[in-house]
Amino acid sequence: MKNIGDQIQFNIYKDMRNPDPNRLPVSYEDWEKEARKKLEDGPFYYVKGGAGGERTMEANVSNFNRWQIVPRMLNNVDERDLSINLFDQTFPSPILHAPIGTQSVIHDEGEIGSAKACAELGIPYIASSAATIPMEKIAEAMGDAPRWFQLYWSRDPEITASFVKRAEAAGYSAIVVTLDTPMMAWREDDLRNVYLPFLIGEGVGNYFTDPAFLAKLDQSPQEDPEAAIMHWTKVFGNTGLTWDDLAFLREHTNLPILLKGILHPEDAELAIEYGVDGIIVSNHGGRQVDGAISAIDALPQVSEVIQDRIPVLMDSGIRRGSDIIKAMALGAKAVLVGRPAMYGLAVAGKRGVKEVLQNLSADLDITLGLIGKRSVNQIDRSVLVEAKNPKLTKNNARFL
Repeated sequence: MKNIGDQIQFNIYKDMRNPDPNRLPVSYEDWEKEARKKLEDGPFYYVKGGAGGERTMEANVSNFNRWQIVPRMLNNVDERDLSINLFDQTFPSPILHAPIGTQSVIHDEGEIGSAKACAELGIPYIASSAATIPMEKIAEAMGDAPRWFQLYWSRDPEITASFVKRAEAAGYSAIVVTLDTPMMAWREDDLRNVYLPFLIGEGVGNYFTDPAFLAKLDQSPQEDPEAAIMHWTKVFGNTGLTWDDLAFLREHTNLPILLKGILHPEDAELAIEYGVDGIIVSNHGGRQVDGAISAIDALPQVSEVIQDRIPVLMDSGIRRGSDIIKAMALGAKAVLVGRPAMYGLAVAGKRGVKEVLQNLSADLDITLGLIGKRSVNQIDRSVLVEAKNPKLTKNNARFL
């Protein structure tokens, strides 16, 4: 994605004399407003909501303000490059689509719409274990486009092994293990709306097509869907996992393994000791623990421990291009984008997801040039100052 910001921004402005009154939103806030008009309470708040009083979710966004970007002048930024390399693959930008389940409740195009949007942009799509569409159909829709598979580690080891083998066979090039969801969190919006999509058969596509899962049923999910869903509730998640269990996963795949949900520097060190290939600093978008550390605050501590021995990625709170620059300056090699893409899906299906990700890439590209950098690989701590409050003054800014 070279100079994508110039292209997209001009395409918007060139319609100034004849603007389309129905054109799609630009800002994250407007995407959210339009999504609210499209969705019923249950699905909307399932996407929007967080754990408990949503303090973690709020901190994920507001704590970016602790860091201020310092632009540098008179650098030739005529040609800019957003591309990155991860696990011997080159991607067009440091943006990946976060793993998100039950997209079928957001739009009829669901996971297929999101996956196709990513395929058209070359952005890696991380398919969720909790997708409504089986991983093989998502892979088929994407062709040769880059894709990773996110694993919810089942209580049944045979299902876990089967998921990983299926993902590898379907052309997924990495396994993302979500560690922070061994059980459903206390989510007040969902409880108020009495809404859990899995119980109506959404988000179980990988399970209902899995031989290890089906072998434990007396009848097929088509014959007895309620029994299949009840069995799913017994095997989803695994509160008994320990670090030693990672060896089981390595026995069943040669793909790179990333651990998603790392927030403590000691856990980052353990990830190195247990031989994982990458980590994702994440608090699940504030959906699991109320009052937890924000992802952007955890990132520099984790990055300091890792010291570039393995890639560090980050999600939870990315809303704009400047957020990506701050995350990369604090040690992230790439970021995952979740809620913005889901609001795009709600508003306009595949087209909406593509528009959100394109605009985010354009914002990143323009901001990169404006701070005097030609490549995202040049971003480091020198582009930031730390501020004690959102206002940058000579008394509270510290150049790093």
